[in-house]
Amino acid sequence: MRVLITGVDGYLGWALSLHLAGRGHQVAGIDNYSRRDWVQEMASQSATPIARMSDRLLAYYKRFGKNLIFHKGDLTDFNFVLNVYKSFRPEAIVYLGEMPSAPYSMLDVHHAVYTQTNNIVGTLMTLYAMADAVPECHLVKLGTMGEYGTPNVDIPEGFFEIEYRGRKDRMMFPRKAGSWYHQSKVHDTNNVEMACRLWGLRSTDIMQGVVYGTRVDEMAGDAHLLTRFDFDQCFGTAINRFCAQAVVGLPLTPFGRGTQRRGFLPLRDSVQCLTLAVENPPEAGEYRVFNQFEEVYSIMELAEKVRTVAGRLGMDVEIQPLENPRIEAEDHYYNPDHRHLLDLGYQPTQDMESELEIVLKDLLEYRDRIEARQEAQFPDIRWDRERRRSQTLPAAGERKAAG
Repeated sequence: MRVLITGVDGYLGWALSLHLAGRGHQVAGIDNYSRRDWVQEMASQSATPIARMSDRLLAYYKRFGKNLIFHKGDLTDFNFVLNVYKSFRPEAIVYLGEMPSAPYSMLDVHHAVYTQTNNIVGTLMTLYAMADAVPECHLVKLGTMGEYGTPNVDIPEGFFEIEYRGRKDRMMFPRKAGSWYHQSKVHDTNNVEMACRLWGLRSTDIMQGVVYGTRVDEMAGDAHLLTRFDFDQCFGTAINRFCAQAVVGLPLTPFGRGTQRRGFLPLRDSVQCLTLAVENPPEAGEYRVFNQFEEVYSIMELAEKVRTVAGRLGMDVEIQPLENPRIEAEDHYYNPDHRHLLDLGYQPTQDMESELEIVLKDLLEYRDRIEARQEAQFPDIRWDRERRRSQTLPAAGERKAAG
């Protein structure tokens, strides 16, 4: 199958490209290295050293005996996107090429506008390019469980049945975003669903939980094939920050009481699930939703698991909660469904503590890189306008190029 991955230089995109190539698929990728720039803007770097794309492509060829067809370009440039789709003729597009950070989107007006413009416009360009060039192609669109918020009801996979005055219908489950980033994903969801309904496109919208991990099997033995591992306040998730903090001897810092609950899954499970979606497309005109996670944990439970595993490796780790910089429910009901991927054959690989042990051992090798940028993980971005960061960063687009 010909599979095109947008955001192929990123955390998920690179890992997925290796996994798909290992299964015999022909893979192409698009990226403009924005993730490298965004992380540098946060005065941080990936804990794992990331090779230049030219070196990555060479290592890819040596591992799989075939090329990753790479295109450098901007997903908001319609002519660029259309020409790539016409030349490669993808049978599936995995759309990962968006700005994925809630804190980054909450920095100031410039970052809020950039997030919404980049994400929403890029998705619209892809929908129009698909309709014009590859209308039979399957769009696997990465959404987020954060689109749903934390409603005080069970969360189905995208839709629910409604009956009112004897009439029945199938409706999209309501969204309740908590950041400008998550709101951009809500708009994406609405736009993709409408394109399927109006134009007969087919799409799987992946509402993904928090992904953690440093590797997939296809990376083994070659440092040039490593994917990134971010730990700063914008692009490092809570579990990433906890692992990085443990490795350099800092206290783990859950926000507030740490009772917020979210869905989590390892990187190797994420690429398994995305592959299942790619290899099992919906019918023409069908828009479907998969909630993608392995298990639900509270943030404090995560901190305790990291402390337990770190202790087994000889690290003495403390937990020191911080004031929550976000506006979010800390005590809430959370019961999302995730049957669709299980029905397709998703099999969780291993328990969280086993995966965390791999992560911590990998990060110990790069401890100096975390220490060099450890200040970047402490939060000073506030959701509340009265307490938000007083220093405004340059507008997105004025960032310095990554070194």
